[in-house]
Amino acid sequence: MATATPTMLTNATPNHLLAIPIFLRKSLPRERERDGKGGGESVSKGVVANEAGKGAPGGLWRRARDMTLSLNPSGVGNGGDGRRETVIIEVVARKGGGRYSDGRWWWQMGVIGEKLRIDFVVSTGDNFYNNGLNSTKDSRFVESFTKVYTAKSLQKQWYSVLGNHDYRGDVLAQLSPSLRKIDKRWLCVRNYALKSGFAVLFFIDTNPFVNKYFEQPKKHNYDWRGILPREKYVSNLIKNLGMELKKSSGKWKIVIGHHTIRSVGHHGDTQELVQQLLPILQENSVNMYINGHDHCLEHMIDTKSSIQFLTSGGGSKAWKGDIHDKPLHDNLKFYYDGQGFMSVRLTKLNAQIAFYDVLGNVRHHLNLNLNLNLNQYV
Repeated sequence: MATATPTMLTNATPNHLLAIPIFLRKSLPRERERDGKGGGESVSKGVVANEAGKGAPGGLWRRARDMTLSLNPSGVGNGGDGRRETVIIEVVARKGGGRYSDGRWWWQMGVIGEKLRIDFVVSTGDNFYNNGLNSTKDSRFVESFTKVYTAKSLQKQWYSVLGNHDYRGDVLAQLSPSLRKIDKRWLCVRNYALKSGFAVLFFIDTNPFVNKYFEQPKKHNYDWRGILPREKYVSNLIKNLGMELKKSSGKWKIVIGHHTIRSVGHHGDTQELVQQLLPILQENSVNMYINGHDHCLEHMIDTKSSIQFLTSGGGSKAWKGDIHDKPLHDNLKFYYDGQGFMSVRLTKLNAQIAFYDVLGNVRHHLNLNLNLNLNQYV
């Protein structure tokens, strides 16, 4: 099997991409367990890479081509598409980031993407570091997205959520459909969901939850257009997410956002999400919460449910020796202060999750089974 050729940039603006690329595709015949009648259990594989998002105009949850739903409390968003069943989740970062960055991660992302035959990418935010885009004509979109992710396996649809650094620029630029005219892979919405067979992925904008961005922004200017009044926006988001989680018939429920809920990394737990979002996830049997924000690879478990907290933020500014909580407690199953990404392979009952470093080595692996408590690994 041919491998992706690395593309090196010499003039790229330093960027930090904590995203989760997720690819969905139909399972091929050879990926089914034959029962003699051509049946069997379909397989869903995925890769998570960075952080980003897109939506569809009108409605709190608008169906787009039967695959993308818009969960937008303001009733405004952008659309999306996709009709696949294989999910790959990777978290990577863009070229740049000074002494904390190693460009080998995006090359390995292409290599793993080809091996897993990914179908689309999910990005978890901070898509354009340090201060988002300044307009839809900002050259950083091409320099740190189009010209970086050039591997053949990454020429798929990208689904993204917004990170706090994205709000420091023109946030509506990232949400604008005009970027798709520049690179058709790009799709970013504040809140939405993807349905694919037995899996449903819910993408949410966690930035409006965080008090300090509003109360103590320091020198930063945040673009809160479409969010204010904040209290109403957050209230509607929680209500709508809870409703959609309850209605969902997906065997696997995966929620993706930028900020941590549980982490021992630099930012630690996001208390606003612990208090307001976590109870909704626990009540509705969510299997995984995947995020960026902390510049590490990490796996933690929940004490009151089977939620797996998976941080894939090792795209940039890693290797800092930065651990928030000491001593490490039993809920922490894996922590790597380095760059890399993660992959998820789903079937109707099983999930295989792997965390990779910049050399493509598997640093951590776990198997989950829906017939067991998800904190009892296969």
